[in-house]
Amino acid sequence: MNVIQEARTLIHENIRDYGMYIALFVIILTFTFMTDGLFMSSRNISNLLDSAGYIAVLAVGMTLVIVIRHIDLSVGYAAGFLGAIAAILLTQAGVSVWVTIPVILLLGVAVGLFNGVLIASIGIPSFVATLAGMLIFRGALLQVTEKTGTIIIQDDTFNAIGNGYIPSLVEVNGLHLLSLLVGLVGILLYIYSEISTRRNKIKYDFEVVSKPIFALKLFFVSAIIGYITWILAGYNGFSWTVIIILLVVVVYHFLTTKTVLGRHIYAVGSNPEAAHLSGINVKKITYIVFGSMGMLAALSGILFTARLQSATTTAGTLFELDAIAAAYVGGVSSAGGVGKVTGAIIGAVVMASLSNGMNLLGVGISYQYMIRGGVLAGAVIFDVMTRKKR
Repeated sequence: MNVIQEARTLIHENIRDYGMYIALFVIILTFTFMTDGLFMSSRNISNLLDSAGYIAVLAVGMTLVIVIRHIDLSVGYAAGFLGAIAAILLTQAGVSVWVTIPVILLLGVAVGLFNGVLIASIGIPSFVATLAGMLIFRGALLQVTEKTGTIIIQDDTFNAIGNGYIPSLVEVNGLHLLSLLVGLVGILLYIYSEISTRRNKIKYDFEVVSKPIFALKLFFVSAIIGYITWILAGYNGFSWTVIIILLVVVVYHFLTTKTVLGRHIYAVGSNPEAAHLSGINVKKITYIVFGSMGMLAALSGILFTARLQSATTTAGTLFELDAIAAAYVGGVSSAGGVGKVTGAIIGAVVMASLSNGMNLLGVGISYQYMIRGGVLAGAVIFDVMTRKKR
């Protein structure tokens, strides 16, 4: 009974962190029941994760932007434009895919840094600066695709980024061995990270949950990772899109939780004036966060273009709003200073699960938009209420 009581207290006190996981669990159960298990089929889960990839990548960058109390509306059409530039380099300029990808990522960083300069150095509000960027990149996308319209990409290596899967090496009882090994490594990394964090908290006399609750949390999350791995390994294994998402999560989770830069980002978000007085270069942090956002927008453009195997005139439409929605559903606070990279990914999966499940049920697109809007409004209301309670 003590363990159950402690678990209830833990969830109640950390409802912001656990709320999105509970919501995702409820959504999965609901759609699995309503579709007679089709929602949790190997093919559907694989397609769901691949379709969420380009938004999940944007949501990670958008989370950090919102954490430092800014917004970036330009990322959608920036992703579409940079994806079109990648297509032009590959099809018309004959540039190798191994050169094209680094060039596009560097262009993305340059775009983000330009936004950072407008906001941090000149003092233009981020909403206005990035709104201008959105219009510019919308026009630029139409310009580069004006003569040809849709640009078809024939490069198999590039297209594999959005549609390919990691090699299976060997199949064991119909399961892809390499994908199983990737899942096992993911579980071990998660357990190591949690144990390391717990030890550090104990070392500095921070409060930690009891060992039974901690063990239950490790088991529960490891079981989920293992189950998803088993489902995907029974289909085509992990896609390259999922691998890229996992790499982005690992890198950004490490940067935001284990480095001085990460602590400075959250300090600036919590109180920019106090951060400046304590010696943190607020302008530099703004440059870094927006430069990072630009790079992730470029990566999103690459993922989307590779998935479609073409660049289109409408690429990037509403990407920024989907990314903002995913960030808020994932637990980022509109007041700044609060938000996790892992939460952004969960938020993107929640929104993708809603769309996917409603498509399977044949729900009309008009109702889908209204339901997704309601979920976003609920997430923001939840944020405001929990902040008032604290």
